[in-house]
Amino acid sequence: MHLRPLGLFALIFFLSSVCWAVENPPYTFSDLVRKERAAVVNIRSSVLLGKPGPIREFYGDLHVRSDQEPLGTGFVISADGFVLTNAHVVAAAEREGGEGEPLRIQLPQQRQVKARVVGRDAQTDLALLKIIEGGQGLPHVTLGDSDHLEVGEWVLAIGDPFGGEETVSVGIVSATGRSIGSGPYDNFIQTDASIYAGNSGGPLFDIQGNVIGINTALPSAGQGIGFAIPINMAKTVVGQLRQRGRVVRAWLGVMIQEVTPELAKAFGLHRAEGALVSDVMERSPAKEAGILRGDIIVSFDGKRVDQMQKMPLMVAETPLGRAVEVVLIRDGRERQLQVQVAQLPEEPKGRKPGAKR
Repeated sequence: MHLRPLGLFALIFFLSSVCWAVENPPYTFSDLVRKERAAVVNIRSSVLLGKPGPIREFYGDLHVRSDQEPLGTGFVISADGFVLTNAHVVAAAEREGGEGEPLRIQLPQQRQVKARVVGRDAQTDLALLKIIEGGQGLPHVTLGDSDHLEVGEWVLAIGDPFGGEETVSVGIVSATGRSIGSGPYDNFIQTDASIYAGNSGGPLFDIQGNVIGINTALPSAGQGIGFAIPINMAKTVVGQLRQRGRVVRAWLGVMIQEVTPELAKAFGLHRAEGALVSDVMERSPAKEAGILRGDIIVSFDGKRVDQMQKMPLMVAETPLGRAVEVVLIRDGRERQLQVQVAQLPEEPKGRKPGAKR
């Protein structure tokens, strides 16, 4: 049999492809799951439930196999038993078991241990727990770097939805820096990796096995998308929760609004960016520094304010007492001011986090 050059080339290419496929089997996430699943835990209340409650209403008619209903997922971040999860998961557990009572955490192989709440932050929906029995030498995750996360990267979510065994879902990063109207510090990773009821507080991994987010929100109207808190935001919160049991944030003392294309044109800006100051609070750092209503803040501490939604988080993460440079547009001219940020006043009890201050 004689093969023409084109046919010979095709045969060689085919055989080469077969050899490559044999030596390099298709990539799967099984190795990653096998390595990381031991650090993912299930969070439950301290009591066995015998009647309907908020969490049963949340799950609806879905059958829960255990007589102690699961409230969410968490993951171990250190060998000595610190566990990261969502604040709303802890709140649900305390509604069922009583505030101040230890929570129950189910480790792999159905082993349950007790844990106490070290601290929580409703503004970012994060909570830190500490296992108080059998919490030494535990498998734990590696925290990654969400600042360098790019749209299109593969991600993997592990959780314990509906009280069943752990569930794994895979997708890509659909967007970063998403605001979903949940509070002043919205900065979510959007992913199409399926996030189910009960996955709240579970880890979102990159393909290297590093946690780059905490699964936290599933939009009621959206199908096939979910949102995760960037791990770099969580690192800052966790450090403060371990140190003082709560989060202390910096405060500028301004109310801001989005700069629309119409406003940008009216103010003579080349593009719609920055944060328009709609009000300045009395006896605030902004007032003392000379910031006025109608100013457009375009840079804070050397960081460009390209979107209004980013500025609250920029301010909140500034070390207390630090003097920062604020660049703003006033009367069509750029100005630089020095502002010394102060501590954010605590919300009065009963006020919803993120409400107008």
